[in-house]
Formats: sequence, structure tokens, C-alpha cells
Amino acid sequence: MTRPVTYKSWGVDLEPESIRQMDNACRLPVAAAAALMPDAHVGYGLPIGGILATRGAVVPYAVGVDIACRMRLTVLDIPAGALDKPHERTRLIRSLESQTRFGVGGTFDKRNQHGVMDRDWSVSPVTLHNKDRAWAQLGTSGSGNHFVEYGALTLEARADDLGLDAGVYLALLSHSGSRGPGAAVCQHYSGLARRLHADLPKELSYLAWLELESQPGREYWDAMNLMGHYAAANHEIIHRRIVKDLGAEAVAHVENHHNFAWKEMHDLGEGPEEVIVHRKGATPAGGGALGVIPGSMATPGFVVRGRGSAESLRSASHGAGRVMSRTRAKEMFAWGNVKRDLAAAGVEVLSAGIDEVPGVYKDIHEVMARQSDLVEPIARFDPRIVKMAPAGERPED
Repeated sequence: MTRPVTYKSWGVDLEPESIRQMDNACRLPVAAAAALMPDAHVGYGLPIGGILATRGAVVPYAVGVDIACRMRLTVLDIPAGALDKPHERTRLIRSLESQTRFGVGGTFDKRNQHGVMDRDWSVSPVTLHNKDRAWAQLGTSGSGNHFVEYGALTLEARADDLGLDAGVYLALLSHSGSRGPGAAVCQHYSGLARRLHADLPKELSYLAWLELESQPGREYWDAMNLMGHYAAANHEIIHRRIVKDLGAEAVAHVENHHNFAWKEMHDLGEGPEEVIVHRKGATPAGGGALGVIPGSMATPGFVVRGRGSAESLRSASHGAGRVMSRTRAKEMFAWGNVKRDLAAAGVEVLSAGIDEVPGVYKDIHEVMARQSDLVEPIARFDPRIVKMAPAGERPED
């Protein structure tokens, strides 16, 4: 093994296993640079909240199972006060429940139409095989920590890059990715990478890579990018359907991927060079780039403007980050107590699993404070009406 690359961590009191996973990634012979975000926790191969730059190679598990998991926020022309008016609130809920689908097998009776299905799905045998499945799931959200919710978006000052004046707005926020097709791409190419690098020690096996100049590497890269377009289309359809059903207009929107890899230029000490930057559960935060960092179903999220930090490889956290496993959450929490807390916070949850309640997440305010050198918050989103997959669904995140 080559000399491990060093990295900076923005986290405090992180799980020892997540740090070990990051250390292991830095031992890869293709590793060029790395960083660890304040929301970091254990993942497969690379920790959630881990950023890894490589030379000439892509690591499927450093991208993740839910390829191109994504945030999208749309600001509506409906007054934010509608959230507090019973008749308007009922209309918002009816639209949310009728125009979205959740769950592992969630589909629409009538398939949604989008140009993403006209792209070349033959770039990989996996995407070609999953094209019909992708079309059936187009516009759906899956399970795990995926959600669609309404909330109040507050700007303390005008944001020219959002095109919004100071004020409080009604906004729609969604979080989901590439559904079953993305998972199939990950499973196939991560398995192939592990077979090609069968000599890797056990602790590095989930970090097996594909050379970008190889046929498998080119296939995976093209499939990953197709899944990025597909995930974006899912969000576009969700927002388009709800906005149309409400008879509303979208006045602004922000969106960004995480769980993805990008070809980017970075100066790692010997001048600018092209590297592959994997952001697993991490938000792109280039100088001036807009993104969304959510909290939980009862804590705020933030629209942020990236500061372009070189140390973080122009990245930031993708959320608050879990503090416990789903199994532990089911042992610790009961809906009776949680619902009282949600009601006190003015939040109505239409459906969700107990393993997604606010107590399973870190304090978003602490997370944001730790990365103040990475992003500038420009708006605050407070959830008010939340929809997730019902309890009992197998998580896809």
C-alpha cells in the first residue's frame, strides 16, 4: 500500500468506526485527498459524510447504494400563512398525498412522462435491464430517510441568487434518489470491483475501485451519470405534479446531488489536476454554489451558499447525521411521546417510520456551526407537513 493521504475532519466525537472507514479509504493506492464532514457516521466502505478524491479511478461504494440521492426545494407563490389555515392546510395535505408515492414498490398507475427515459439506457447492461423498472418508479421517493414536505422558508435578507426578497415563503422540499435502478447499478459494479481486486484486505474490500479507462469503469461512470439524470427527473416530477395540482407557480428552486462522483480540478500540492471527487452523503459547496442541508422532520434545514473551501474539496455536510442505528431507534422511541413533541413544534407527520424521528439525528445547529467555514446559510426551512414511507418499509438509504 502507498503512504496514506491525510485529511481534515469537521466532526466532533464521531463514531470510531466511521473514522476507521475514512482512514482505510485514505490507504487506497488511488487515493489523492479526503475530508470528513461534521454529520459523519458509519456507511459501507466510505462513511456517510466522507469525501474521497481519487486519481483515474471510481469507487462504487464511495458513491453509495442510492446513487445521486438528491435535495430539491421549490418556493411557491402561495402565502406561507396557508400552513396555518385549516382549509388551505387540508388542500396542501391532499395534494401531497395524492401526487407522491413512497415505499420500496411505490409506482403510479399511469406512468409519468419525462425526457430522461429517452436517454441512452444501453450505456450499461444493468441500466438497460432496469429501464422498464425505472419508468415504473419515475416520480416516486422510496423509503428510509427520503421525504417530501412543506415548510416555511425564511430569508432575513434579499438573496439575489435565489431571486427572493427577505420574508417568509411556503416551500416544498424533497429528498430521494435513483430508486431501485440506482441500487442495481451499485450492486453490480461494486461486486465486479471487489472481484477485480480480490487481493485487497478485508477492511478495504468495500472500497474496491474501477479504473476509469477500463470498460467496467466507463460503464459504471456512464451508468452513474444516467442515474443522476434519473434522480433529478424524479424530483422534477414530484414538484411539478404537486405545484400543478395546487394551481400554484414556482417562484424559485434550489437542488443538489450527494452520493455521486465528479471530475473536478483541485490543487493538491503540485498544481491543479483532475481528480474524481466522491461525495458520499456530502453536498457540493463550491464558491457561490447553492445547496440544501436538511435537519430532521422537526428541526430546520438550510439553503446554503458554498464558500469553496479547498480543505474540504469544496464540500459540506448533507444533513444533520444519525446518532444511532435504525434498530436502536426502534428500541428507544415510541410514537406516543414523539407525537407530543412534534405537535409542540407545529409539525404534522402524515407517515414515517419511528427510526426517522428527530431524536435519531445530531443537533443541526451544532453541525452547521462546525462548518461555518464551508457554507453560508442564506435561508432557513422549518418543516410543517411531512410525508415519508410508512413504518415497516425496508430502508433504501
